[in-house]
Amino acid sequence: MKLVRNGSQPSVQGSPDYFTGKVRIDMPFSGSGDARVSGAIVTFEPGARTAWHTHPLGQTLIVTAGKGWTQCEGEEVVELRPGDIVWCPPGHRHWHGATSETAMTHIAIAEALDGKVVDWQEHVSDAQYLAGPRAD
Repeated sequence: MKLVRNGSQPSVQGSPDYFTGKVRIDMPFSGSGDARVSGAIVTFEPGARTAWHTHPLGQTLIVTAGKGWTQCEGEEVVELRPGDIVWCPPGHRHWHGATSETAMTHIAIAEALDGKVVDWQEHVSDAQYLAGPRAD
């Protein structure tokens, strides 16, 4: 067994190559040996989001705080709230982040395929992002 104490590892800022806005990433676990799963706790400040991306074996997001948005290519933007769980299937192009006015934190869990966890693509445009979810 390996115990990783909360706060025992430094946080990192999300790279502007892959994120728009201020993003903090904490990587409490990653696969080692034969294990392929890794996880991160990601906090997006208001207006911050990922670039478009895919995962070779999919990704699970568990929203823990705040309010966020996510969009799968060709679909509407969806609002996310604490307790929501999102499954992004393998190869499914998507983005996720905070709303324009509220921060959001989620746990992101993904598996590596041949050492690769994510395929980053272009940034989400302001127009795409600011379209936001449709009102119900």
